[in-house]
Formats: sequence, structure tokens, C-alpha cells
Amino acid sequence: MSPFTSHMQAALVEARAAGQRGEVPVGAVIVGPDGSIVARAGNRTRELADPTGHAEILALRAACAATGSERLPGHDLYVTLEPCPMCAAAIGQARIARLYYGAADPKSGGVAQGPRVFAHPQSHNVPEVYDGIAADEAAALLREFFAARRD
Repeated sequence: MSPFTSHMQAALVEARAAGQRGEVPVGAVIVGPDGSIVARAGNRTRELADPTGHAEILALRAACAATGSERLPGHDLYVTLEPCPMCAAAIGQARIARLYYGAADPKSGGVAQGPRVFAHPQSHNVPEVYDGIAADEAAALLREFFAARRD
């Protein structure tokens, strides 16, 4: 078994790029079974005028296109913020094996907060979930982004 390598820094790069575009700074990467990054994305809801343009959804779409499949068994998803209910449901539908996320989202989260999507019996696939990965750095990006908008 190979040693664990976190890809959260790559997700943070995507989050910073999203923030530079004026999007909420959330980034995601999907890692294949071989440990390589298959897809990466940052939020683009404003740019695309699409409420589903969350980093996780965009990364899932790109990974599915790259693999030629609507399912991603054996793949890991790293995201800087706890996925919302929409994204959590999509992660389950894609059959992601492991979900790693940074900052908790008490207001809009759907994994450990709110509806806890993976706890429902209707959730056909429940990934292993690891939270708090680079949480301080991810939370700081969000705090700075929103503080700048309030000034």
C-alpha cells in the first residue's frame, strides 16, 4: 500500500483562482486510483450564470468526461469547503470512494451539517469522509473574500 498523499493544496490553488475571478473561493480536485489528478475546478457560478457551477460539480463533470464514465469508483475528491447538499448528492451518484474536505460549512453544508446527505438511507453510495484537511487555510480564504466584499 502506498503512503497517503494529500491533494488539498491543489484544491486550494483552484480556490484562490476562483476568488481572483470574483467567485466564492472554493476549489476541488479529483484524484484517480493511481494517485494522479484527473480533474480540477473552482467555483464558476457567476461566470457561467449557473447555480450548479460549484467546484465539486465542475470537477465531477470534467472527471467523468476524462474517464468516459458517469461513475468514478476508486476516485477521491478533495474540496476546500464542506460540500452543500446538491454537491454531496452528486458525489454519491458519481460513486466517489473518499471525500476529503477542508473547512466546515455550518450554514450550507450537507455532509456533517444540515441534511447530512450521506446519513440518509436513500444515499446509494457513501464515501469515506475525512474533514478538517487544511481547514484553517480554507476558512481563511473564505473569511478574507467575504470581509473584502463587506468593506
